[in-house]
Amino acid sequence: MRHILNTGQIYCYNNEGQRIACSFSGQDADLQLGMSWPDIRYKLQGEVVIDHLTGLTWSRDANIGTFPCTWQESFAQIRKLNLEHYGGYSDWRLPNRNELRSLMSYQEKKPALPENHPFANVFLGWYWTSTTAVINPAYAWSVHLEGARMFYGQKSQYQLFWPVRGQGNAVLPATGQEKCYDVTGKVIDCSGTGQDGELLEGSDWTQPRFQEESDIIYDRLTGLGWLRRCDLVRSPVNWQQALDAVQSANMASLGGINNWRLPNINELASLVDCSRHSPALPASHPFENIQDGYWSSTTSFFETDWAWVLYLNKGACGVGYKSGKTFYVWPVTTHNPLKL
Repeated sequence: MRHILNTGQIYCYNNEGQRIACSFSGQDADLQLGMSWPDIRYKLQGEVVIDHLTGLTWSRDANIGTFPCTWQESFAQIRKLNLEHYGGYSDWRLPNRNELRSLMSYQEKKPALPENHPFANVFLGWYWTSTTAVINPAYAWSVHLEGARMFYGQKSQYQLFWPVRGQGNAVLPATGQEKCYDVTGKVIDCSGTGQDGELLEGSDWTQPRFQEESDIIYDRLTGLGWLRRCDLVRSPVNWQQALDAVQSANMASLGGINNWRLPNINELASLVDCSRHSPALPASHPFENIQDGYWSSTTSFFETDWAWVLYLNKGACGVGYKSGKTFYVWPVTTHNPLKL
């Protein structure tokens, strides 16, 4: 798989949140897919930290602004850091949502950062990204460091910011956002804003993005194969039922494939196009029977009787109570005869 990071999850849990053996569970920690983290992920270098997984450089101080600020104020604070050559650099920026999510570990909480991380002053609250939430462009995407949830907040609200520099182009894909917006949600000229739509950080998407092969759609960006019909069970189910349904699909060799699985949260999030909503999928997608919420195979370590969910209309990464019959099943496969 390309452009998808390992979530960091190493333990498996049942619907009640109890830890269980991972073997043949089909859970995220059983399969541990995605780009593996290097043995030494972070390098501390004075006031900055280099992430060897993505190639990005972050300020060691995760609360460099010392107080919450509005979305627009966070851009102004970063411009000030650049004028001061903070850490010896003048190309700091507000991270887009893919970049900020890349720091998250789904086997940690309070904060949801990899074990033994070298960062200081991590606040257990919301952090701004440079990516506008197009479902309501007066809002921007944020990540909560307590448990790694990603949702959007009104741009006039007060949150923290965490500056980044460098390019993770070989690893992280672009978000798809190509426009810029003011605090009211009005489209504006991108020049000098520092917004995601101006900088377009990340690897370019392949064109066309998807290749159709009967009932399987291959994502040419990641190499993953997705079922064309996005509701395997045709109705919402609980989390264990979602895992069981994928195993049943394998026993039946659905579409001639027997290695379907429930995607982890990073795989689900890889489908999101941040320029679109309802659903937040690329305009060229060929998927059918699209639903709003999809179970991932990733347990929420913050509360292990909950699991991660992609809310596809918004493009948000949240959680759902495992025992509730509330979300749908969208299987994925790494079987790829096209060698994409």
